[in-house]
Amino acid sequence: MGGEPHIKVKGEIVVMDSSVMKTKLQEYVDAFNKGDLKRLMALFADEAKVEDPVGQPPKVGRQEIEEFYQQSLLGGAQLELLVPPRGSFSNAASITFAVHSKAEGQSIRIDVTDVMTFDTNGKIVTMQAFWGPDDMQQL
Repeated sequence: MGGEPHIKVKGEIVVMDSSVMKTKLQEYVDAFNKGDLKRLMALFADEAKVEDPVGQPPKVGRQEIEEFYQQSLLGGAQLELLVPPRGSFSNAASITFAVHSKAEGQSIRIDVTDVMTFDTNGKIVTMQAFWGPDDMQQL
């Protein structure tokens, strides 16, 4: 803990190298777009929490998170990064993207920003997806 060159611990705050977090977020997008659930789940800590969208009940733990992503991947959703991943001076980073999917036979696009935090092992511990009804559009 804290011995990794890309991770520092200052009191209770984990400070991770921004480039490491950005790389992990790009891997998240790549794994999702390839439908690689195993690779996607390897990015998450065992007790991770996913809130997608923020305001809905979170999915907590590996089983709930895996079920959530399995449903998303079965629907054929694809992620299109709109800007490069963004880091921070702490252990949080974000990605802003468009989700391209289908709902009731209609193509849809949802504009989303995900904010993720990482533990000292470089695993995602929280993922919050910021989007609402006005961020969805039928194509």
